[in-house]
Amino acid sequence: SSLAFNKKISNKKCLMEGIENIDFKDIDIAGQLNYRIKLLGITELINNQLFERVHPCLVEKDTYIGNVNGVMNAVITKGIPVGESILQGEGAGPGATSSALMSDLLSILRGNIKYPFGIPNVKRKSPKVYNINNYTNSLYLRFEVKDKPGVLSEITKLLANKKISVQRLIQIPNNKKKTASIVIITHKSNEFNAQSCLKSFKSNKNILKNPVLIRLF
Repeated sequence: SSLAFNKKISNKKCLMEGIENIDFKDIDIAGQLNYRIKLLGITELINNQLFERVHPCLVEKDTYIGNVNGVMNAVITKGIPVGESILQGEGAGPGATSSALMSDLLSILRGNIKYPFGIPNVKRKSPKVYNINNYTNSLYLRFEVKDKPGVLSEITKLLANKKISVQRLIQIPNNKKKTASIVIITHKSNEFNAQSCLKSFKSNKNILKNPVLIRLF
């Protein structure tokens, strides 16, 4: 982000989520929907405001980024008018790790430690930060619920109240446990409504766990 825009990072105003809430069930369902789950770091300027985020995303299987697997990492830059440029290589394993370590050590030994971002720190500007609440995206939502009449309508009603519309819905019953998994792909909605909606589900006794949210890319 700093290299791309010559700015300092937006620090605590970044949108950051890890993979701790992702279950094997989500990976399986994503595959059935022709998606893969990838942890992405994305930085962009929106109306000259810096928006940085790191979170899991659903990406389509037939896209380039959907096929960066194993220890491979990819950096994709998009500019005008140059379009997309891609740098891909190993990001883990003995070769990649030792190469990165030796590169850093040699830079320090050569005295090349003044400008790790290409320019002096004083020339990196503090950014105007994009308001995360205005970020809009389609969502994957998974609910673990009691399998009884009326639960699905409760969920869709709460979504509608937060102006979140349903694009696709799958219900997977577990007859032994008398529970069900409800998976919803939404149309685009803003981040504020999405987070507000998740909070409202916590008081619903028919929902057995906190819903899983994954953004689409």
